[in-house]
Amino acid sequence: MSRPPGPPELPEAVATRRSRWRMQVVWLVPLVAVLIGGWLAVKAILEQGPTVTISFETGEGLEAGKTKLKFKNVDIGVVKSVTLSGDHRNVVATAELTKDATGLLVDDTRFWVVRPRISGGTVSGIGTLISGSFIGMDVGSSPKARRDYVGLESPPVFASGVPGREFVLKGDDMGSLDIGSPIYFRRLQVGQVTSYKLDANGKGVTMHVFVNAPYDKYVQSDTRFWQASGVDVSLDATGVKINTQSLVAILIGGLAFQTPDNSVDGPEVEASTEFTLFSDKTEAMKRHDNIVDNYVLNFKESVRGLTVGAPVDFLGIVVGEVSGIHTRFDPVTKQFSIPVDIKLFPERFTSRFASGPAGGRLANDADRQQLAQTLVDHGLRAQLRTGNLLTGQLYVALDFFPNAPKAKVDWSSNPPAWPTVAGGLQSLQDSVTTLIAKLNKIPFEAIGNDAHQTLRDADALLKRLDTEVAPQAAQTLAAAKTALDSANNALQPDSALAQNTGDAMKELARTAAAFRALADYLERHPEALIRGKLEDKK
Repeated sequence: MSRPPGPPELPEAVATRRSRWRMQVVWLVPLVAVLIGGWLAVKAILEQGPTVTISFETGEGLEAGKTKLKFKNVDIGVVKSVTLSGDHRNVVATAELTKDATGLLVDDTRFWVVRPRISGGTVSGIGTLISGSFIGMDVGSSPKARRDYVGLESPPVFASGVPGREFVLKGDDMGSLDIGSPIYFRRLQVGQVTSYKLDANGKGVTMHVFVNAPYDKYVQSDTRFWQASGVDVSLDATGVKINTQSLVAILIGGLAFQTPDNSVDGPEVEASTEFTLFSDKTEAMKRHDNIVDNYVLNFKESVRGLTVGAPVDFLGIVVGEVSGIHTRFDPVTKQFSIPVDIKLFPERFTSRFASGPAGGRLANDADRQQLAQTLVDHGLRAQLRTGNLLTGQLYVALDFFPNAPKAKVDWSSNPPAWPTVAGGLQSLQDSVTTLIAKLNKIPFEAIGNDAHQTLRDADALLKRLDTEVAPQAAQTLAAAKTALDSANNALQPDSALAQNTGDAMKELARTAAAFRALADYLERHPEALIRGKLEDKK
C-alpha cells in the first residue's frame, strides 16, 4: 500500500539581526500627525489674541461663549466666562480677542454693553432685540497698554476721534437734561451732553458737553449757554412771544449757545473751558457789566411782588437789578424797614456827560459820589412801581421828584443808602389814612345832637303852624278867593265895568284924534298959535 502524500515541507527560517536605527514605515503616520498637531498648536499659540477682563455693575446681556465683542460692528472677540468679583459687587467678564486687536487695548479704551436703550432723545441697540446683546468698544489714543477695564453703564455719546471739542458748564440744576440731550446753535443741533455730576458742595451741577466741528469754532470767550428746555413764553408791549428750539427740546430738554452780537470777536477757546449755564436766553443774553456799584434802598412799605433780579429802571432804561431783600428792626424807633440791595451799572447810567461831545466815564469814587449827590439834590429818588398789573410784579424806578423832602446819600453805611419815596399805592394809602384821620376829628356826635334838637324844634314849629297859623291862613285864602271871584265877575264882557271901560276908551280915541288933527294943523300953520285961525278972522 502506498501512503497518501503529506503537507509540503516548509523552509527553515533563518534569524537575522535587525538594525537598531531602522524605522518601520507604519510609524510614519502617527509621527506626521504629531508634527501636524504640534504645528497647529504652535500656530494657535502664535495667533492667539490677548485676554481682557471687563468689570460691569450687572451681567445683563452677558453670556459666556456667545456674547461677542465688536469694534465698528466687526467681531474682534468673544466672552469666555462671566463671574462675580471677589467682593460680589460687580460682574467680571473675561474675553479673548483676536491677535490683530492687541493694538486697540490702550489705557483710555472704553467698553459697554450694547442693548436696546432710549436716552436723551436717541434710540440705540434696536438690532440686539434679534441678535442679542454684545460688548461695544471705543479705542482711545493713549500709548499705554492695558488689560483690565471698568465697563461703562451707558454707551458714550460720541466716539473717540470725532472732530470737535468738549466744554464744561456750571449751572444751578440739571433741569430736564440727560446724557445725550441736544445742543443747539441758531436752532441747528451741533452737539450733545456727554456727562454730568453734582458739585462737591451740593450747590450746583457740572456738565460736560461736546460741540461737533466745525460749529465748535463759534464757541468764544463771551459765548453764553442756557437751558433751552420746554417753551419760553413772554408777554410785553408787542404781544405774546413763544420761543423754543425744537420739538425734541420741548419733550426732553436741551441746551443752546450764542455769542452776543455786540461782543468783540475773539479767538476760539480751548477745550474744557468752563462756562456758566444760565436758566434761559433772556438771562444769558443780558448785558453783563464789569463795573458794579452796590446801594441799599430802605422802604417802609410792602415789597410783595418784588423779587431778586427785578430790574432797576431809570427813565425807561434798565440800569441795575435787585440783588437782595431783607428786613430790619430799629430798636430806637421800634419800627421795621425793608432794606433792598441793588446793583447799579454806572456804564449804563452815565456813560457820557451831556456837556461834552466826547463824554467820559466816572473814573473815581469822588466823581461818583459828587454826581450821585447832585442827582439826589435835584430830586432823584428810588420808588417801588408795578411792572405788571396781572402778576403784581414790582420793580425799582429811579425818577425825579422835585417836591420830595431834602435828603442825602448815606455814604457811611455799607453799601451806601440811597433815599427813597413811597410808591403810588402807598401814597394813595397815606392820603386815605390822612383823610380818615381828619374825618375822625369831626365831632359827628355833637353835630348829631344838634341836628336832633333842631328836628325837635322844627316839630314844635310845625305843630304851632298847624294849630295857629293854619286856621288864619284858611280864612285869608277864603277872602282871597272871594276877591278873585269879584274881580272875575267885574272883568266879564257884559259887566258894567267892561262897558264903562269901553266907552272911556272910545272917548280917549276921539281925544287922541283931535290932538292929532291939532298937531297937524300947527305943523302947517305954526303962526296960528299967535294969530289964531285965519277962518275966524274973516
